[in-house]
Amino acid sequence: MTIRIGNAPCSWGVEFAGDPRNPAWREVLRQNAEAGYSGIELGPVGYMPEDPAILGEALAEHGLELIGGVVFRPYHDPAAWDDVLDATHRTARALQAHGARHIVLIASISSRRAPTAGRAGEAEQMDKAEWQAFRDRIAESARIGSEEYGLTVGIHAHAAGFMDFEPELERLLDEVDDKILKICFDTGHHSYAGFDPVAFMKKHIGRISYMHFKDIDPEVKARVIENRTGFYEACGQGIFCNLGEGDVDFPAVRQVLLDAGFEGWCTVEQDCDPTLDPDPLGDARANREYLESIGFK
Repeated sequence: MTIRIGNAPCSWGVEFAGDPRNPAWREVLRQNAEAGYSGIELGPVGYMPEDPAILGEALAEHGLELIGGVVFRPYHDPAAWDDVLDATHRTARALQAHGARHIVLIASISSRRAPTAGRAGEAEQMDKAEWQAFRDRIAESARIGSEEYGLTVGIHAHAAGFMDFEPELERLLDEVDDKILKICFDTGHHSYAGFDPVAFMKKHIGRISYMHFKDIDPEVKARVIENRTGFYEACGQGIFCNLGEGDVDFPAVRQVLLDAGFEGWCTVEQDCDPTLDPDPLGDARANREYLESIGFK
């Protein structure tokens, strides 16, 4: 059994392809390899070159494998559907060109949900018709990725979106065929949402195809929940901390994976705010060293 550890451009503050604050993509590849990782995610489509020859040469130069990519789009907004479809196809083509396996679907942040991140009991809910349309858009992206491109598609719950809390995630899993939709499980977002990542993994390990490793600072989490702090402000206060410094029990996470015979990639996501003068290379190294210290190789 082999579990491999990768990283992602979001650990260097890359959230949107056109953000002028983004570091150069070649520098991210270089630092990712320097920090001890053998794989990396694509990042938002358009950040790295969509010409397979250019990206393929750069990946090979640093001994890196492309793991997967994320479609982080407003599935909750019917007016954005053309953009969602465009991102789905472009991301899937880029992954397929490099033999990457995982395409991850994330319902992006909604202004209706950002104020209640981490507080399931206060969060606005969709009505029946809105939910069904939302679900069907996710299912169509999943069908495209799975059937048209031969990728493994995972749904990823994300704070401040409409696919955030455990009951919403489980409702979607019940309503969309597992042949086209698996789970990309993010330990940190599950904790931020107020649920137990390890318990969820034990319950749903058979459907988890891919992992995102993220940790949550318990003191920041408690403070932002008590103060009813919105998602963006919580990020600025450092709610996402280095692995092993938060409330996610990574040794237990590892044991669940081992017990299930999980094989494949687990990707570190040390989300950082580029305005806070982060040290992404230092954090990437620290996260790699922590994972090695608890038995990941």
